[in-house]
Amino acid sequence: MHLDTTTCPSPTSAPLDAPFAPALPENLSYSFTLPAAPRSPGVARAATRTILRAHGLTDVTDAVVQVVSELTACACRLSATKEVYVSLRHRSGDLRVTVYDGHPRHDRARLGAICVLSRRVSLRVLDEVVRACHGDWGIGGEREAGGGTRMWAVLPRAGAARYLAGPSGPEELP
Repeated sequence: MHLDTTTCPSPTSAPLDAPFAPALPENLSYSFTLPAAPRSPGVARAATRTILRAHGLTDVTDAVVQVVSELTACACRLSATKEVYVSLRHRSGDLRVTVYDGHPRHDRARLGAICVLSRRVSLRVLDEVVRACHGDWGIGGEREAGGGTRMWAVLPRAGAARYLAGPSGPEELP
């Protein structure tokens, strides 16, 4: 049996001076699991910055990183399990962030409503960011197949790119 290595070169035989070609925004589709720990929102922010840069989406970094941070921090604080799940997707010009945590759904409707209200109050900054980007966000909906709670945000790319921008361009931060 002969193995043809010319069609699939090994990483060690690839040219060292080959230019880095960013992945296309349309191919952005990542999921990762993090510990439900205080350090995880920082890890999620760093991973998100790297992913957006690799896909040529640096124009939306501020908004998307803030959304990931807010959702991950909330999930880590409320998860009843040791892990949270983060998903980043680019679909039809929108950036979609979904975070699952292990907080179980409440059997009693009133207690569930109080719990969702508590999450919404803790996500005030997220609400402002999503609103500034002309996006949408929510918590749960139907029961999650694997249990736990799902939080999500959808940011139109154009709106996320204008986040922190005034009439003359990006805002100067102190």
